[in-house]
Order: sequence, then C-alpha cells, then structure tokens
Amino acid sequence: MLAGVSLGLLLVAATAQADVAAGKARAAMACAVCHGPQGLSMQPNVPHLAGQPEIYLVEQLRNYRSGKRHHEVMSVIAKPLSDQDIQNLAQWYASLQLSVQEP
Repeated sequence: MLAGVSLGLLLVAATAQADVAAGKARAAMACAVCHGPQGLSMQPNVPHLAGQPEIYLVEQLRNYRSGKRHHEVMSVIAKPLSDQDIQNLAQWYASLQLSVQEP
C-alpha cells in the first residue's frame, strides 16, 4: 500500500514539473509526421496519441527508449529522449481532449 502511495506521489511530482508547451514543441519536431500535429494519426498502422493517459505514454516511451519495447522507428525516436522530454510529451498528448459520438 505504501509503495502505491509513494509511486502516486512521484507521478504527481513529475507531472507538476512537466511543460506542456515544451511537449507540444517537441512533438511537432519528432512525432507529428507519423502521429499527426494534434496526435491524431492519418496512417492506419500508427496509433492516435491525443487523449491517451499520461502514465501510459510515459511508460511506453520509456520502454521504447530502454529497448524493452521495440519498433523500428519508435526505438530510434525515443532513444535520445530525456525523462523530462518524455514527461513533457506525455503531458502534451494527455492534455488533448477528444470527444466520441455514437453513430
């Protein structure tokens, strides 16, 4: 229980230090070609990032960076990202709001 609370506090602290504007700028340079400028991919084999949970995005980018998760392009893109870059990118994409309409 204490470990879960500690992890939650660390995530809150990291989130507080993230810079959404820096994440948006970094995304425009490194992510937009495949994932779209607003995190909505136009390619059928590339996932949307907009609205994804921040914790999920952080985990996946760290996994690509470490080699735990491999993808020909993402492994190269994530390798030079700092923890701060990852946090900024995750917060940018998580901040994008989506709406769903039923047919």
